[in-house]
Amino acid sequence: MPLPLSGIRVIDLTVVWAGTFATTLLADLGAEVIKVENMHVWQPMTRGGQARPSPALVKAGAGWATGYPNSEPGPRPWNYCPTFVQQYRNKHSMTVDLVSDEGREIFARLVSESDALVENNATGTLEKIGIGPDFLREARDDLVMLRMPAYGSDGPYRYARALGVHLESVMGHTLLRGYPDLDPSYITSIFSGDYVAGAHGAFAVMSALRHRRRSGEGQLIELAQAECAGGMLAQAFMDFSFNGVVQERIGNRSVDGFAPYNLYPALSDGDGSDGGDRWISISVLDDDQWLGLREAMGDPDWARDADLRHNEGRLARHDELDERISVWTSTRNDYELMHLLQSHGVPAAPVLEAARIYDDPHVQHRQLNEVHELYDGVGAFRFNKPFIRFSETPLGIRKPPVALGEDNDYVYREVLGYSDDEIAGFVERGHIGMDYDPDIP
Repeated sequence: MPLPLSGIRVIDLTVVWAGTFATTLLADLGAEVIKVENMHVWQPMTRGGQARPSPALVKAGAGWATGYPNSEPGPRPWNYCPTFVQQYRNKHSMTVDLVSDEGREIFARLVSESDALVENNATGTLEKIGIGPDFLREARDDLVMLRMPAYGSDGPYRYARALGVHLESVMGHTLLRGYPDLDPSYITSIFSGDYVAGAHGAFAVMSALRHRRRSGEGQLIELAQAECAGGMLAQAFMDFSFNGVVQERIGNRSVDGFAPYNLYPALSDGDGSDGGDRWISISVLDDDQWLGLREAMGDPDWARDADLRHNEGRLARHDELDERISVWTSTRNDYELMHLLQSHGVPAAPVLEAARIYDDPHVQHRQLNEVHELYDGVGAFRFNKPFIRFSETPLGIRKPPVALGEDNDYVYREVLGYSDDEIAGFVERGHIGMDYDPDIP
């Protein structure tokens, strides 16, 4: 059976994570997503921090940012950046110089052959290069256009550039996500707002396409990423509105007031400085699970206190319980703890660092990854599969992470219908290629 969005063509003008994740979801669902890129303009933090990082930087940097295949930049580093390569599956890539008049003509032709466009550049970027909403409507009046600015297109923050870390700070994530004995400046960067905004964006495009199918009308959608990030704090807003409670940072404890509920140290190979520390998540959600935890620990004398029999008493002594449970967990392996606790009906699981996730039995059973070759023959690697599961139309990686300009021939010939002579001219004038300008570092 065809995939849900088969036959839909989406232009991808996205950068960094949020918009890129939106188009990844659309591509996973079967849309033909064409990523339009410019060889003469480097988009920071989209195909990597630098176009050509030095071997020394690759070896010295953090793995999530400079963990290139085989610890080498490779012949085209922009195709293998670990931060974003996972978001390039199932997509096509074409190159065109959108800053030039001819490039805009080529782009208008692509718009006329497409159903939707997604962009999350800084407010006003598309207008500055002459491809704003008016240009797009002229090319196709029933186009669905999704704009994902950080803070909207009007108001005092409209020109503020933002990554996930800035969105989280402005919307209050850093005030609620962290440990109570640390101030917000110590919070780790999670960037969950990017993924939430991306999911909202994909849904908005699909809703607009459904509306167009019924009415024939296109839409211009503005989806401020900050509003999506704010929605993640709905419980805190409601708690204040209805109960007058100002929520505080509680670390890994339960927002619903269950106890004990936390991350506890397990037997470690090292410490946090070398990634050798181990942790186990334990969540006691009712009194029966507390009895199960007691049994797993050997029913120690301290755990038999009558006031611990019910959640209210346990919550009042949460600090003490954390200390006592930590003493017990720190002498055992995290997986050993998981099996022991689960056998007693207690929800528990290891907190896995990236290096151990792939070999986790549950991850393997769920088949969350697939092995694919990266472009230029730099090697085969495991990539995340689409997380959406359908019984009749199974999703997967139809196309490995796309290289810059990998589909130029397909797009220019088959989608846009240009001749050999025209394509040769585009190559000569710098529209078509697979390498960034040599002067881009």
